[in-house]
Parts: sequence; C-alpha cells; structure tokens
Amino acid sequence: MTAKSPLLKPGGLMTPFRPLHESWTVRSASGDVRAPAPVTATVPGCVHTDLLDAGLIPDPYLDDNENRVAWVGRTEWRYETEFSWDGTEHEHTDLVCEGLDTVAAIELNGVLVGKTANMHRSYRFDVRHALRIGGNRLAITFRPAREYAERLKEELGDRPSTYTEPFNFIRKMACDFGWDWGPTLVTAGIWKPIGLHEWSGARLAEVRPVVSVADGVARVAVHVEVERAVQEELLITAAVCGRSVVGALPADKALLEFEIPQPELWWPRGYGAQPLHELTVTLGDDLDVWQSKIGFRTVELDTADGAFTIEVNGRPIFAKGVNWIPDDCFPARIDRARYAERLAQACEAGVNLMRVWGGGLYESDDFYDLCDELGLLVWQDFAFACAAYPEEEPLRSEVEAEARANVTRLMPHPSLALWCGNNENIWGLFDWGWREKLAGRSWGAGYYLDLLPGIVAELDPGRPYWPGSPYSGSMDLHPNDPDHHNIHIWDVWNERDYTAYREYRPRFVSEFGFQGPATYATIKRAISDEPLAPDSPGMRHHQKAIDGELKLAAGLKPHFPPPTSFAEWHYLTQVNQARAIQLGVEHFRSLWPHCAGTIVWQLNDCWPVTSWSAIDGDGRRKPLFHALRRAYADRLLTVQPRDGGPALVAVNDTDEPWVSTAVAARLGVDGTELQAESFDIEVAPRGAVTVPLGVGEPADPARELVAVSAGERRALWFFLPDKDLDLPEGRCTVTVEGRDVTVDAHTLVRDLAIFPDRVHPDAEVDDQLITLLPGESHRFRLNRDIGMSVPITWVNARTPHMEM
Repeated sequence: MTAKSPLLKPGGLMTPFRPLHESWTVRSASGDVRAPAPVTATVPGCVHTDLLDAGLIPDPYLDDNENRVAWVGRTEWRYETEFSWDGTEHEHTDLVCEGLDTVAAIELNGVLVGKTANMHRSYRFDVRHALRIGGNRLAITFRPAREYAERLKEELGDRPSTYTEPFNFIRKMACDFGWDWGPTLVTAGIWKPIGLHEWSGARLAEVRPVVSVADGVARVAVHVEVERAVQEELLITAAVCGRSVVGALPADKALLEFEIPQPELWWPRGYGAQPLHELTVTLGDDLDVWQSKIGFRTVELDTADGAFTIEVNGRPIFAKGVNWIPDDCFPARIDRARYAERLAQACEAGVNLMRVWGGGLYESDDFYDLCDELGLLVWQDFAFACAAYPEEEPLRSEVEAEARANVTRLMPHPSLALWCGNNENIWGLFDWGWREKLAGRSWGAGYYLDLLPGIVAELDPGRPYWPGSPYSGSMDLHPNDPDHHNIHIWDVWNERDYTAYREYRPRFVSEFGFQGPATYATIKRAISDEPLAPDSPGMRHHQKAIDGELKLAAGLKPHFPPPTSFAEWHYLTQVNQARAIQLGVEHFRSLWPHCAGTIVWQLNDCWPVTSWSAIDGDGRRKPLFHALRRAYADRLLTVQPRDGGPALVAVNDTDEPWVSTAVAARLGVDGTELQAESFDIEVAPRGAVTVPLGVGEPADPARELVAVSAGERRALWFFLPDKDLDLPEGRCTVTVEGRDVTVDAHTLVRDLAIFPDRVHPDAEVDDQLITLLPGESHRFRLNRDIGMSVPITWVNARTPHMEM
C-alpha cells in the first residue's frame, strides 16, 4: 500500500498506460439524503460539478447558492467504476493517480491498495495483487477535508491564520476554504487523470534536465532515476538539438551531459525569442521514454544592497507582473484553451511575469508550457499562504514529497524564474500577533528556511529560491521593509487613499491592489437582485473582503462626490480601481532601476465577484485591464511629482534608444494653452529619464491641467481630485458605424468609457477610460455589432455622464 514514485510529467510517455476515465459514479458514503443514489461522475472532475450536472445542487456561483451547497464539503463521497482487465505480459501494474482531492482511500476489488492526503502531488500504487482477469471494481472514498484538518489541528495544536477555516492543517488548495475574493467550496474528487501503467524490467522514475549557459555554451546535465525489477545493466540515451549521448545504468541513477555550442537563447517576452528544444530520454530498448521541451537561458536574482532584480541571460529585467490565482474553484474545468485565453490576455496587458500565488495550486503542465511559448516568466510560490503551518508529522513528510514532486515536474520549464517559500507567512509572524498564539509551536520556518531551499538546491540548482513574499533577506529585519528586497503594499487599499503609493520607494513590489466590481454583464448573470445596489444582498454576498463595500466607498470619497445610482457607483469604482493601479505602476516604474518590478494583485478571478482583478470571473476585461496595458507599455510617458512640481518621466523598456521631442503645456480645461515648452528626450535602452517641467504654476488649479506628448504617447496631470475640479459638463458627438464607435469631443471629456456588455453580454470594446481634449476624437472598436444604442460614460465635474 506504499506509494511509489509518481507518474512522470511533463512529457512522460509510458506505454502501455491505460486511462481509467469512463463509467464513474459518485454517491454519498455518509448516507446524505440529498445524494441518495449514485450519479454519473466526470473524471477528471470533482463532486460539486458532478452534483451540478446531475441537477442535485444549484450553481454555487449564482446569488448566495454557495451557502446552499455547504453540506457537500461536510459529506464523505465514494467514486466507483468497473473495468475489464485481460491480464498482461508485463511484470508490474501500477495504479497512477495524478491528483486526488484530497483525503482518499483507494480500493480495488475490495482490497485497500492506497491512501492519500495531499491534493498537490501524484501517487503510484502497485495493484497487480488485487487485479482480476475479467471484471474489476475500483472505488475511491473521499473523507471530508475539513474533518481531517480539524482532527490534525486538535492533535498538533492550533496555529493562527488569517481565516477561521483549518486550511493550514491539510495539503489542499487553501482558497477552497474561502478567501477575501473567493467562496467557501470545499470540494473533493479525482481532479487529475488516473489510470493503469504496465511495465517490465525498469521504468523511468525521475528525469531532471539541469540547464546552464556560460561562455557561449549551453550545458544540459540530465539526471535520471529508474525503478527496476531486473539488476542487469541497462543503457540510457538522451537526445536534444541533433545530439545524443548514451550511458550505462548499472544502478538506479545516471547522469548524461551535453554541450551545445552557440545555443539559441530563450528570453522573456519583449527581450527576444523563445526557442524551445525537444529533449528525449530513452531507457533501454524503448522500455520507457520521456520527453520535454527545454530552453537555454540563465536566471539569477540580484539581491545585493537590498535589491531584488531578476536577471535573465545576464540582463536585468523589470518585472511587469500580475498575480495568478486558480482560474476556477473547480480546477478540473480549466483546460489548455482557458489557460491560453488568460495568458494571451496577460500578454495583451503588457505582462512579462506571472506569480503563481501560494494559496492556490501548482498549475497544470499546460500553464507552464504556454508560459514557455509566450515568454512569460513564472514566479512560483510553494503552496503556503497567510497562516502558520505545523512542521510535525504527518504534514512534514507530505510537504517534502509534494515539494520534490513539483520541483522535479516544473524545473524543465525555461519560463520558471523563481521559487518562493510562502505568501505572507513570515510577515504574519511579525505583525499579526502570531507569536503569542503559537506559544512556542512550529509555524513553518523550518520549511521556508531549511527544507524547501535544500530541495531546490538539490533538484533545481540553476534557479533562485527566496523564502517568502514579502521577505527582507533576514529574520532580523522586518519582512516588509521597503528598503530591502520585495514588499507587499496593503495599507493603501485597507486604510489610505491610493495616492499614498507615491510615498513608497520599494526595491520590488510583489503584491499591491485595489478593488473594483466585475463587469455589468457578469454581475447580471450571477446576481438576480432587483434592483441592483452596492449593498443589495447578492452584491454583498459576492464581496468577500472584510468591509469591502465600505472600503470601496472610502476610496471614492477623496476623488468623487457620492454616486447617486448603481450605474454611477459601478462606473466610478471601476475608474477608481484603474486609476489607483495605473498610478502605482507608473510611480514604481519611474523609480527604475531602484525598483525592479511590480506584481499587481491580481490578474484573474475564480468566480463572479467584486475583487482586485483586471479580468473578472467570466473572463471579461474590466477597465483596469486597459489602464494596466497603458501602464505596462514598453515605452511609458508619465508625469510624476518631483521636488514640489510635476516632472516628466520617460521609461524605455525596449532594446532601442527612444529619441523624441516632447511638448509640455499647461492648459485651461477649455483647451486654451497657458504656457508651453518643448525639449528633446533621449532614453537609453532599458532606461529611464526624468525631466522637470517648466510650464509654470497654475493660476487656477481647479481649471487647469498639464499635457505632455512625445510622438503618439501622452501623459496628463491634473492638479486636484475630480471632486475639486471645475470642469465643463462635457459635450461630444458619437457616431456608430457597425462595430466602430467614434467620439468627437467638443469639450474636455475625461475617462471616456463604452460598456457594450450592457447591450449584449458577449460584446467587448478594445479600449476604455480615454481622456479627450477639446477638438480631439477617438475611435473605439467593438468585437460585434450591437446596433445604434451604445452606452457611453465619462467623468466630468460633479457626476459621471451616462447615455445610451
């Protein structure tokens, strides 16, 4: 019943491998009357989606149905299938479970063949002794995860966390237990492929290609481990880039090494191409074959003098990042096409780094394959977040097995740039009152400072490891010190106006964010409140942040008068979210190279919710998305406060010099030029320059602004918040021609937005929040014709304008 080495991924080609994905049923093993009889189960899948398909539960993403399905997470579930087996000439037959969620007992023909307690790893069990010629019955019983975690909590002693659920006592996706953007849906099931692997003689148990590049030569050290049933010497062959090497395997381990002169280097997007090369490892005479694509590049983390700069192939990279959470509460529903859509959206927003956050998952191979192809660097958290974690058994062994399995699985990917030990756990020890509650009990330090860095150094020596996010490089320093390495900024959302981002001079910001509601079409699909209101029951249920509704209102107060309708509230909170993040990103980028990266919280959502995301739970782009695309542009023009007055900062994140003539003007809100200057700017490749603006002091700050342009790029500076500005009411002409919507501004029109999803839920627009000066025009492009009725909104003076 002991679990052996799991199925090899990525690229494992083990023949014959027989998937067992058909004819599954699931039923309550606790006798719950709400699921009295077996129903058809989809594998891979989970119990919530099976019950939903069977019509036994309502959609938990709609209204407050989350509450109505809470019983599912408290129930024991039994999955069963029958299959035939005709015997085999092979010596071994293993049941390979790529992912079971989470506390499972596996029986084959009534024989207990294995137990699991970790969603984050794969398992392999020898089942030859339990198989029968002819019909076989496989059953997997899932014990309620919460019950298991509560028992361990009782045995090991409580540990503090940011939430009341005991997610830190089980190796399961933490956000299953609810988060400040996610519902509590503690699911269970066979969430990854499962099947029988038959083999003889020997099989590949582990393949680790360690890639290095130096002096124009790429070196590939292929570390191989085998499981064998025979002791005679075997041959092992590795091939890549038209070269191959053959080695003898007298024992269970081997090392095969290549040198590739003048390799094509893999680069992050925006820095070069992403060539990938097929590496094939063959055991014996096709006893087993492993394949994976690799890339040739180096990655280092410069932490000298408090810095936190990712360097690829010796070049410092400004990380234009976003945080990634599981894209669905039920991850089996996330296929390659959905990953491809989200990651393409990230690229469209100018992103070059994805941080896979520690309260979620080690994502599927498709995610990392796509990042390899797209040139998206990956910052990978180990699966620890916002809690103190016990280091005692049985958890420690599970953590080690999980870490070894995932480091081995993911290390071939050139996109993987950094391993990080945890999310906010070290910060929690310092600032969240944990020390007193721990009373000397373990909290995870042994994982982050010893176990995990040791595993990375052993298995993936070519890749940097960092103990936590945030972390200042030493337990003697406060972990969220802006002068040291990476920080999180959350006082802004929780307590302060977003302009306080400018008070920070960080070296790297790995989390900061500001909330905004989902798009209108997403809200209308998920919430049936009539009428909709910021505090209507459904809206409140789909707001998981503590005092989130009040914080949204507090965020509006310094900038806008109180909204008078749901439409105004929806628009203004989205504007505020977009402005907050754009201000923060532009400020941090203006500090380059002192600040070497920003990772915005967050790219995506797992369900329809008011949150910090740029893309909502239905995959629709919020106005923040378009603001982020501007803030992450390769060439950024931004006006920043310097020495008591506005200054132009030009940031050039390309390999070519940026030479242009800039024109700066102080204007009246009616477009009248009050004072102007022009000057040449020259920004070195991957550089930034700051130029004080000589356009004079405003005579009437409420009726003046500064506009700076260089070529097609423009930056604006208003001297006061909107609520204190004296702007014209705003007049424009709107012309609709099929999918083109052209707006001609007769006055200043600020943060012009089109919301076609109010007319058709599938309608999208190519841009949002455009400010036009008098006499200017802008053409919006829709993805479909929605007729002549186009909802158009802008902020001018006291209230936003909304017309259809």
